[in-house]
Amino acid sequence: MDISNYTKKDIIQLCKEKKIKGFSRKTKEDLIKLLNDVSGTRVNNESETRVNNESETRVNNESETRVNNETNKLKLVDLFAGTGAFTLGFENTKKVKCVFSNDIINSSKQIYDLNFDHKLTEQNLNDIDVKNIPHHDILTGGFPCQPFSIAGKKEGFNDTRSNVFWHILKIVDHHKPSCIILENVKNLLTHDNNKTFETIEKNIKDRGYHIHYKILNTSDITGIPQNRERIYIVCLKSKSIYDTFTLNFDKIEKKKINQMLEPIETIKDKYYYNDTSSTWELLKKNVKKQNTVYQYRRVYVRENKSDECPTLTANMGTGGHNVPIILDSKGIRKLTPRECFNLQGFPSTYKLPDIADCHLYKLAGNAVSLPIINLIAQRLIPLLETK
Repeated sequence: MDISNYTKKDIIQLCKEKKIKGFSRKTKEDLIKLLNDVSGTRVNNESETRVNNESETRVNNESETRVNNETNKLKLVDLFAGTGAFTLGFENTKKVKCVFSNDIINSSKQIYDLNFDHKLTEQNLNDIDVKNIPHHDILTGGFPCQPFSIAGKKEGFNDTRSNVFWHILKIVDHHKPSCIILENVKNLLTHDNNKTFETIEKNIKDRGYHIHYKILNTSDITGIPQNRERIYIVCLKSKSIYDTFTLNFDKIEKKKINQMLEPIETIKDKYYYNDTSSTWELLKKNVKKQNTVYQYRRVYVRENKSDECPTLTANMGTGGHNVPIILDSKGIRKLTPRECFNLQGFPSTYKLPDIADCHLYKLAGNAVSLPIINLIAQRLIPLLETK
């Protein structure tokens, strides 16, 4: 407001109306300045208050939206979580939040805690009270495969490690999740003349679940060139979701092995074999092709002729068999831990802890194939959301 044409008397009256003090004995010019300064401050204060209020409202709304979004998400429990493939695959949908994860191995806790915003419970599952596990909609688990693996003693339910299956059932009885997803070696299906799987299937069906199961190969349906056949068991409470859901996925072209490798300049010398290695002569004689993965099997070397990596195992890289080997322009070497995680479909943003390579190799070998979990989650979650 321009008050330069006002008389001094009019300006004094305006100061009185606006309850401005300190106007006595001031010149007209000083009064105009005083009036403008006070009015400007009031406007600025009101503006600042309004901005602050709007900002606070926005923050509160964003916080409330975030809380509501988290509250509305489906809840997941990840048992025998290992590297957290189930957690990552389902949280990738933005519709699921893992509320509890568990593993008995310390290296699993180290890698899991490094990659997720909640902490893994490092404890034997049999020692965890089912009441201390949060309510959840989805229960997942790549439960111990050694009791059923061809590479193991195949003792099945006679192996104490497989007894966790009965504790899984206790969790199911208490929490009654809408969906259970289990992963294991393909030999689970035929172990003990099919009796092992029949026991699992019956106990789950007796609890009112409808079951889809199928052996899926990572190299066939994800584009990741690793021959990894695993049985996936999806158990659903809802008959209508069961009728709609399927584990049939189209085959797609797989990537080349060299697309899964790290830049050669980043590979440390410790991964390369040389003439001081006890296996050097055997490797030098047999490892001839680049972009091909070989397996050292203690007394011989086998070339994979399918342009893919053989199944990664937990004992690779520890001096045992199944060590994946390649030839690059620098020499003959092992796959690095990062390359093994690449072949399990983990993104480059997935962090590896600063622990011994033997632990990283074991984590990679035991991991659930992330791209397959992505496929299952992307198909399943829209169906679960409708219920």
